[in-house]
Amino acid sequence: MTETTQKNLFIRILSGFWTFLDKGWHAGLNILFLLFLIALISSIFSKKEVKVPKGAALILNPQGMIVEQKDFIDPMQKAINQASGNNGPAQTSLADILFVLENAAKDKRINGLIIDTSNMMGAGMTKLQAIGEALEKFKTSGKPVYARAAFYGQPQYYLASYADEISIDPMGAVMLEGFGRFRTYFKSFLDLIGVNYHIFKVGTFKSAVEPYLYDAMSDQAKEANQMWLNVLWDAYKSDVAKARRLTAQDIENYTINYPQSIQDAMGDNAKVALEAKLVTTLQNDIEFQAEMVEKFGSSNHGKDDDKNDFKQVSMLDYIQAIRPPIELPGNNENRIALITAKGEILDGEQPEGKIGGRTLAKLIERARLDEKVKAIVLRVDSPGGSAFASEIIRRELLAAKAAGKKLVVSMGTYAASGGYWISADADQIWARPTTITGSIGIFGMFPTFEKPLNKYGIHRDGVGTTPMAGAFNVTSALKPEFGEIIQQIINHGYDNFLTIVSKGRNMTKEDVNKIAQGRVWSGKDALERGLVDKLGSLQDAIDAAADLANISNNFDLVKIRKELTPEQKLVKELLEKSQIKSLIQSQVSSNANFIEQIKTKMSHELQRLASFNDPQGLYVDCLCILEP
Repeated sequence: MTETTQKNLFIRILSGFWTFLDKGWHAGLNILFLLFLIALISSIFSKKEVKVPKGAALILNPQGMIVEQKDFIDPMQKAINQASGNNGPAQTSLADILFVLENAAKDKRINGLIIDTSNMMGAGMTKLQAIGEALEKFKTSGKPVYARAAFYGQPQYYLASYADEISIDPMGAVMLEGFGRFRTYFKSFLDLIGVNYHIFKVGTFKSAVEPYLYDAMSDQAKEANQMWLNVLWDAYKSDVAKARRLTAQDIENYTINYPQSIQDAMGDNAKVALEAKLVTTLQNDIEFQAEMVEKFGSSNHGKDDDKNDFKQVSMLDYIQAIRPPIELPGNNENRIALITAKGEILDGEQPEGKIGGRTLAKLIERARLDEKVKAIVLRVDSPGGSAFASEIIRRELLAAKAAGKKLVVSMGTYAASGGYWISADADQIWARPTTITGSIGIFGMFPTFEKPLNKYGIHRDGVGTTPMAGAFNVTSALKPEFGEIIQQIINHGYDNFLTIVSKGRNMTKEDVNKIAQGRVWSGKDALERGLVDKLGSLQDAIDAAADLANISNNFDLVKIRKELTPEQKLVKELLEKSQIKSLIQSQVSSNANFIEQIKTKMSHELQRLASFNDPQGLYVDCLCILEP
């Protein structure tokens, strides 16, 4: 056999093997898709209607992070993820929790509430406070509220503190740590591997880029961070103390003295929490279940396996039972458009859970072109992002104001940097005392890798038609004159930011500059400095918008969201009518929650940096998100 013949034979064998793999892969996918369709159709025809038992307890059991707006996942992809067990980080909508509590208080079938935070990962203080207020309103119905978990972390305990009775496992604990701001600094590591990160910024307190500049937090950042962290901690202590009929100092003492208290109790966490009156009883699951059967009655229908269950309905089942399948807008000629801006601000089109400059601008345009819309309430829950995308959004908001629409901003947990950029021109800005806002500054980053390349004998050289040719190639050193160009652009961007805020807030640029410099403020401190107008909830902002538009008590609230494609709507409708949806309601184990939290903490900053896509590389971002 000749060498040529051998080569041809080898090629034919390799080609045949590749064809086999390719066809096998596609066949496998087709089989999986067919199985999915069979399961979907089967579940549709076996659909069971959710019924709320008379005298039941509503289980308020948020899953994962409590968010302003859930991250969008394509309905088909969501079904495939669920089928494979790859659900990703769980999320619960704040609006869903408030909706459930408001309706359950009036529902005669609901005799009480059980707060189960076992699978809740965390929430921002503004969201916790909104739920706390809703729990207080629920309690005015006279229905009892119980809380049950083996372990309470800080955000979980905040919700539990509103219960009439708080149960904890005898081997459980209540862990209150206070609030902190800790970041990973890797300047020395970058120096070690030779990566040269060129940082351009304006603002003494613009600390977002400090991990690339230093190995520790600067004194300026510590000063600013400590100030707003104290506001959050004071609010937490005050709210919990009021709910538990304790003092804020009691909560402070519990946290500060915890190591000694644990030593005195010989390591008995639950005993420490009970003696501090943070919980009312120590119960194991069997004891708690028996008490709830006594309170709400047994759900036993003649089956031995559920004779110890009590009458109950989960939050998601309750939503399915009471929420209409299609929410139609009212016929009122006066409307207030509620638009949510949640997540990092990125250029272009983005799914829900992130703010796309073009995407959000289109939603605002829909409100602007609707003659029935008399006012817009923009709910901002964002730490910022792209300066260009922020400006695209701001321009559309100005167009809406020019069209006669009143504009009110309601700030959530964060409305900082780019989040403030899009808020500044509102007729009124509302925030909670614990909102994190401000961070009026701007930065840019440009890494070059010439040192590690040169170390291994890789060099670059060439010619160009102008001095600018190849000026910003990441494999070559950045020349000082080009660095000066970037800094001038950053300076111009900061001046533009100051101008926007000064016009929007009716302040001089000099006065804005004094409270800007990239400094982060709490909502409480921002009010004192003129960056916000009022402190209050989202509902307060909606009421204010109605007053400004002279339509109080005579309007419909319309939520404007990014619309699904016809295909996505069809799949979503099919899934919501099927029992496949029940997969969403499956509880996440505590171990999975713990692992997910670690993954989130480790990857969050890198993911955010990787997603930045401003055309000029200019960012108004505070990177001030607290760890859950």
